[in-house]
Amino acid sequence: MKKLIFLVAAVISTTNVFSQIVTSEYKISKRWNTGGDGGWDYLIVDEPTQRLFVSHGTVTQVVDIKSGTLLSTIADTKGVHGIAIANDLNRGFISNGKDTSVTVFNLKTLEVITKTKVTGVNPDAILYDEFSHKVFVYNGRTNNATVIDANTFKVVETIKLEGKPEFSVTDGRGKIYVNIEDKNSITLINATTLKVEKNWSIAPGEEPTGLALDNKNHRLFSVCGNKIMVVVNVEDGKVVTTVPIGDGCDGVAFDEVKKRIFSSNGEGTITVIKQESENIYSVLETVATQKGARTIALDKTTHQLFLPTAEYGETPAATKENTRPRPSIKPNSFVVLQVE
Repeated sequence: MKKLIFLVAAVISTTNVFSQIVTSEYKISKRWNTGGDGGWDYLIVDEPTQRLFVSHGTVTQVVDIKSGTLLSTIADTKGVHGIAIANDLNRGFISNGKDTSVTVFNLKTLEVITKTKVTGVNPDAILYDEFSHKVFVYNGRTNNATVIDANTFKVVETIKLEGKPEFSVTDGRGKIYVNIEDKNSITLINATTLKVEKNWSIAPGEEPTGLALDNKNHRLFSVCGNKIMVVVNVEDGKVVTTVPIGDGCDGVAFDEVKKRIFSSNGEGTITVIKQESENIYSVLETVATQKGARTIALDKTTHQLFLPTAEYGETPAATKENTRPRPSIKPNSFVVLQVE
């Protein structure tokens, strides 16, 4: 009996030691200070060239992923929100929130080709759909989407939406999905007819922001302001399940090879979710990042993650004009975090 008790105790002791030495699967590997001041929003990886396009204040920064070196700056992108990449056309598209335009640039030389005025106010998220060769620009203050022909750079349609659009994804076969933040829903747009086909409630999700798609299993991942990720079946629009995430999320990425979903939370964490099957999901771990790192981009070739943020100063007092003031950003503190 004493030998048995000793053996059990040894197993428990070994298990405790093992649990203490197991480390996080993900961690911040690099911090790139790309310079400059101002706010930020989306970023995107151009995988063929291994460049990262980062929205930053009034410019778009282009960073070499291998070295973290700032390669170039695309100027005059006032209030930049998002960047869309069209590798098949050698074009890039940038949404400029403060001058209601989209900047079109040469993807190889990074030279600006033209600017196209949108048919709404505050162009925010932007998506290139290779299936239709069209760019979808989502106007946050006018509840509509401007559709631009990616070859001619001309506006071809304005799509009325039921509320404030946020992030959008394409299935590459003619269907476009977009989160509607103030209606707690997802809208399905036909990329050929440019008509809204469906509006799906994602209750209990509230204030959806980031959106990702598992094309193989027909699942959408919508991260929401009430700290849950909602999984939606794109075949019928029904909610499959929900998963808890961190606070202040504004982005999500899906790694189809590793079967991981990453929610970037402004509180300073990434929620890593494991896809057990098409209908079963579990939180694998919570990775510490930095406060303000609320948007995210995934390099599908290296499985690295990138998040922009900066250090914060004091928050100014609220006024009638600005009831929810944001804290100031410390000068020259902007960084891009690499997580792997």
